[in-house]
Amino acid sequence: MVATRRRFDPNLQKVRIIEGGAKKRVLVCTRCLKANKVEKAA
Repeated sequence: MVATRRRFDPNLQKVRIIEGGAKKRVLVCTRCLKANKVEKAA
């Protein structure tokens, strides 16, 4: 018997991204960063 169920939380990183022409600081998962689903601001 497992006393507490293990949770698999996403690996979130604080990243500056370009959204709608504006730069924003957002929490993004590392999978999304690797798959280029978000555009990082320089």
